[in-house]
Amino acid sequence: MMADRYAIVTGASTGIGFELATLAAKDGYDVLIVADEPLIEAAAQDLRQFGTEITPVEADLSTFEGVDALLAATNGRRINVLCANAGKGLGHAFLDQSVEDWKRVIDTNIVGTIYLLQKVLPAMVARNEGKVLVTGSIAGYIPGSFQAVYNSSKSFIDYFTDALRNEIKDADGVTITTLKPGPVETEFFDRADMLDTSVGQSDSKSDPVDVANDGWSAMNKGEASIFSGWKTKLQGAMTGITPAAVLAEQHRKMAEPGSGEG
Repeated sequence: MMADRYAIVTGASTGIGFELATLAAKDGYDVLIVADEPLIEAAAQDLRQFGTEITPVEADLSTFEGVDALLAATNGRRINVLCANAGKGLGHAFLDQSVEDWKRVIDTNIVGTIYLLQKVLPAMVARNEGKVLVTGSIAGYIPGSFQAVYNSSKSFIDYFTDALRNEIKDADGVTITTLKPGPVETEFFDRADMLDTSVGQSDSKSDPVDVANDGWSAMNKGEASIFSGWKTKLQGAMTGITPAAVLAEQHRKMAEPGSGEG
């Protein structure tokens, strides 16, 4: 039997996305989970223990075709919650990165995300009901030396959601919440080739369970945004008063290849 509530969670095979999907299933949502890897099938098996309908989709959300495949898999169901969480990291110096690699970060983190929002939000606004959680980052407030494209892509998301929230403010039954975590203990740093960095090796990263709980709670309260964790809240406050050159140098110490050695 189908639940009367339906959620989409992207980037849901592991990490924050998987934990968000867990919370959705526990709260009685049927959940469409999406990732660009076969592991999404195993995630679906885990999530079915909560008794709702779980639909896994393997799709590349850096492409319009991938987002369209996700939307087609809804079979026209009303979407009550969208957790736009899919994202891609990329470490190392910008001049050493391939065009293909940095373009994929931009296409996943920005193009695919805002295309999905543009497809899902009109129906929510038309009926004045729906909740959206978008995973931004504290990184969006910091010039990201040795993570320049990633941080800049999150800056786009952090500010884009601020603008979009204002544009749809008359539809007060629709909320857009931006989740802004700091470093989280997920596969992100491995996939971004950052395991030899200070931040990649740090044991003070947040637990994805805690980050997902923060985001899910803020979304359900209709809050505009949330810095997840007290360290991140403090960092968010400091970025507003610290010169960009200082922030960039601080980030270099965290993210420069080899900074985690010795």
